[in-house]
Amino acid sequence: MADSPLMVSVSGIRGIVGDSLHPEAIVRYSAAYATWCRRRGAAVGASVVVGRDGRPSGRMVLDLVKGVLGAAGLETVDIGVCTTPGTAMAVGAQGAAGGIVITASHNPAPWNALKFLDAAGDFLAPALGEEVLAIEAAGDFHWEDHARLGGFRRWPDANRHHIAAILALPLVAREAVAARGFTVAVDAVNASGSAALPPLLEALGARCLLLHCDGSGIFPHNPEPTPAHLGELAAAVRAGGAALGLAVDPDSDRLVLVDADGRVLSEEYTLALAADYVLGRTPGPVAVNLSTSRLIDDVAARHGQVCHRSPVGEAHVVAAMRAAGAVIGGEGNGGVILPALHAGRDGLVGAALVLSALATSGRSLAALADALPAYRMEKRRLELAAKVEPARLVALAERHFAGAELDRRDGVKASYPEGWLHVRASNTEAILRLIGEAADGAWLRARLDAAEAHFRTALA
Repeated sequence: MADSPLMVSVSGIRGIVGDSLHPEAIVRYSAAYATWCRRRGAAVGASVVVGRDGRPSGRMVLDLVKGVLGAAGLETVDIGVCTTPGTAMAVGAQGAAGGIVITASHNPAPWNALKFLDAAGDFLAPALGEEVLAIEAAGDFHWEDHARLGGFRRWPDANRHHIAAILALPLVAREAVAARGFTVAVDAVNASGSAALPPLLEALGARCLLLHCDGSGIFPHNPEPTPAHLGELAAAVRAGGAALGLAVDPDSDRLVLVDADGRVLSEEYTLALAADYVLGRTPGPVAVNLSTSRLIDDVAARHGQVCHRSPVGEAHVVAAMRAAGAVIGGEGNGGVILPALHAGRDGLVGAALVLSALATSGRSLAALADALPAYRMEKRRLELAAKVEPARLVALAERHFAGAELDRRDGVKASYPEGWLHVRASNTEAILRLIGEAADGAWLRARLDAAEAHFRTALA
């Protein structure tokens, strides 16, 4: 039995390589996905795009996935080390039946994962993901005979295709960005962004100062792009006289910003600044998840627009965006979703939009960020021995947050006039996430301390 749990969700699996994410698990879930593709109409020889974030274990995972897809009669289109948004867009470019992204996103090096995409390049909607999980549970896999095995080919142009699509967006102010001649420091944690973000910036006319962009997949620091992990980037911005710094996670679907003074902005600012720019040119609704900062509500209101909320998770946000006809959305972890490009978080398009905002406004990153309302957000995590049942979590939260306005769609979010708290079980780890935000830091700390004590005691 594995010492760490395999994190299974409708969008895929995630675990520690050699422990919970062992070859048997990789084969079974790959087989379930391949079988799902065949049952959804993929013919013999139909292709599945496979990209990976660069971490060394991805080569082993790719070999297993390739064998499984071939055995199911599907062709593997290996696009190599590629960002998650680049992989998603490659599915459409190749006319594929689906896609698999081999990435554990922000998790440390021991982790890896399989994330499943549909024929549109979107992460599987919950109902479709449940179909894949049911196939795995039943062990009812589809295999072909020797004469109908799937092939294998490489397509090395996925990153270039992604960059070209961003550059073609009317919202991207290419001439204005080039005229500003920005110097930008970049930290791609030596992963997939290494071969994608610098070429995009250079195509926009920016000069890049590269930090951890060798593409080796060896992370030089904790790969989650949060202020606590970006001290080197902040120093590089100051030392190089850069206008800003950009950091992405290993699969480049999240983006964090550093201003010219070396101040690492909260990841919540990325979407807020991108949305402010987009809404000023393309009016329409916004959709984000329940844990995203109120900054986005303020930005939407500034442009006379409505902000819709969904449960946490990219598929949920995309569904909410489509239902509302949103022109931009995403998640407050630095994930920008621009449906004019594709329906997924994209650190590269986030960078292009932020640079366009700076160039067209003539203002600095610090000036744009400081013009937004000042909130304090704090995120805490409570380690669990096992995942808590949703019904029990809701009951505990309702008892503690009595008197607040409650949203029960994903754990419980309690809203007060002064701020909000959100408690939910993680989709990817055996932890409880406790997030809060308010303008008054003292109020926030008091509320978080009380909530943490309540849940620690109740779940001990």
